[in-house]
Amino acid sequence: MTQEQFNNDVQKVYDYITNKKDDINKLYQYLETSQYEKLEIINDFAKHLNIEMTDNLRVALVNRLVSLRDDSLVQVLKALNKDEEEVIVLVEKAYTFVRDYWTAYHQDTIEYIEKNQLLSPFYEAIFKGVYNVGLQMSIWQSNWTKEIINTINKDLISTHNTDEKVMEYLEKNNLFDVGHDDEIADRSYSVLVKNDSEKYENKAYRDAFKNEVNNVIDALEDFSDNLINLEDDIYNQKWEYVQYIQSLITAFSEKRTNKLVHYWAEVDRAWMKITTPIQIGHPLEYYEDHYRKAVALEWDIRLTNPTYQKENIRASKLEVMFKEIYKDIDPSNSKKDIYDFSLKSLKKVQLYLGRPALFFGAEFNGLFSAQVVPNDEKVSKEFGKKIFAFSDEILQSQRAKPFLKLSNEILGQEFLTKDRNFLFKNKEDWHKVYDITTIGHEFGHILWCDEETEMVMNKSANFKNIEEFKATTGGLVSFFTDNTNDESHLEEHVVSDTIKRAIGLIVWMEVDEVQPYYCEGLIHLSGLFECEVLVWNKETSKLTINTSKQTISNLKDWYTNTYSSLASHYLEKNDALIWLNNYAIKENKYFLPTNQNIKDFVLYYFKRYKEIGQELDTSDSKDNY
Repeated sequence: MTQEQFNNDVQKVYDYITNKKDDINKLYQYLETSQYEKLEIINDFAKHLNIEMTDNLRVALVNRLVSLRDDSLVQVLKALNKDEEEVIVLVEKAYTFVRDYWTAYHQDTIEYIEKNQLLSPFYEAIFKGVYNVGLQMSIWQSNWTKEIINTINKDLISTHNTDEKVMEYLEKNNLFDVGHDDEIADRSYSVLVKNDSEKYENKAYRDAFKNEVNNVIDALEDFSDNLINLEDDIYNQKWEYVQYIQSLITAFSEKRTNKLVHYWAEVDRAWMKITTPIQIGHPLEYYEDHYRKAVALEWDIRLTNPTYQKENIRASKLEVMFKEIYKDIDPSNSKKDIYDFSLKSLKKVQLYLGRPALFFGAEFNGLFSAQVVPNDEKVSKEFGKKIFAFSDEILQSQRAKPFLKLSNEILGQEFLTKDRNFLFKNKEDWHKVYDITTIGHEFGHILWCDEETEMVMNKSANFKNIEEFKATTGGLVSFFTDNTNDESHLEEHVVSDTIKRAIGLIVWMEVDEVQPYYCEGLIHLSGLFECEVLVWNKETSKLTINTSKQTISNLKDWYTNTYSSLASHYLEKNDALIWLNNYAIKENKYFLPTNQNIKDFVLYYFKRYKEIGQELDTSDSKDNY
């Protein structure tokens, strides 16, 4: 098989997955057109949960199955007066339904490849191997969530009352994993377990989830054996894949908690050497666990779109911005080591544009629209990072989602009509805006950090709560300060996208796993309100959107100044909460804006989200676009 033939096969698989996603997205269409007889799968879902169907539940279940998000389901369950324990049980039952549905969905993809003899035997074996490991990861996910999120973390906060005291307790009692150079690690591959004295100790995943991890290891060993018996005659990366799979076996098998970070760094090193269009994703992120950053059970194949692999300009634009901002905020060059570290990482990025082909485990609780990894900065210093961006997936999903009353009530039809015309009629520019905002976000993560930044700034467990804003704003500031003007025609669309993002993130107020994005939204809102791009009238409950040249000019200045302030905070490695508290302060369980007017808006929006967040807007139709 030639490289060209292989690329043609990759395109066929890519198109097949795209068409399959169109089919599942039709569930949204059936919702919008009240063709409930075609929503039999959703009726089965409700029966699985043993809950009587309502209009709001139907919308929430379609969201859970198609978009893999459970925030709307949680709100519907709360509205049905389910207590916290009942919600946890039902959310887990929903996970198993979604897991089983998507597992069958992925099995169909495997059968399509097999039946049509696509790819090479080696890469067919990679799809099958990832699938078989994924089955075990998805079974393990339920126990992982039960123990870490719903048991240990709830116990920690109820015992110690504040995040800061939880972190102090964990550090004082040596309950973090040990990282490089015997320092406290910024993430964990272990779990807290109570011993006979009712005191916590940390145990490796292999010890804490013995059966589940053994099953994953068995599947990985079969995977490795199958690859050894085949040849990669397309990219000649057989041994890179084999070494990667074997490094995963070693890491999952390790029981010494002071060696876990070391062996998982070896996984990342092996993984960075794989440069084909078929990329395997392993446990990399740790948003779900607020305290010890236990790494989540990601497992997937990301398939690159062969037609998209061209030079991307985003890295060079961020580099120009980064150099200018650094010159302004550190004229004495005292933080050059951090600057050099970031710049080297930026220059080593591998960029993959495509879509998820198979996914399992934690990813049945939501897929990322883009990702920059690995998070191990020691590895990144050596090898750089990989950025994955799924613009086709996001465009397809955004076009499929139904129009909601809440959007119309808050944003107004004029704003929505302009935004929807752009979404449905201007594909090329939509992809450019995605590149600026989302791929720019991923490059933005790389800046202002070295290998110890996160651990030093995370003493209050709030590093991620400013890091997401830093990432997005890096992309925005590089766009706003770009003197080439080759993208300036997209300015209003970028601002509109930022408005939608900032407001849309409010719905995650009560979802701890995605608190960093909610906090990001609150900081964006500070700028949008301060510059009067958004104006909220509490008496009339009306939001005014003003994207005049003057307000956008003010907003650009606000972002540049705010980003410079944040970059200085990073260079000094001050605790994240200090900076976050300029914009948001935790009141009881949740962060709320320090500005009273913005706080009023946020509370009103969240109240309306709970009341009408699942109601469809029939005053507008996709036929208009």
